[in-house]
Amino acid sequence: MEKPDWEITATTVYCDSAGDEVTLMVYADGTCRCTGNRKHVATGKKTRSTNKKSRDCVEADCLTLSRYRDSLLKG
Repeated sequence: MEKPDWEITATTVYCDSAGDEVTLMVYADGTCRCTGNRKHVATGKKTRSTNKKSRDCVEADCLTLSRYRDSLLKG
């Protein structure tokens, strides 16, 4: 796989697990992260739509994040 001609790219999407907008970041080396994982789950922030804590967010298993990364790196 050829390395992209960019270093990092990001997009903001609504995340059901976080109950808020999050930013998905993908780096040219294929690594990626989501601001929702740290921002909402680690702090135990309550969602806007309900008065319950955000559902468990496991960044490594996030289909939205992996699909975004895969679409960017596809070529």
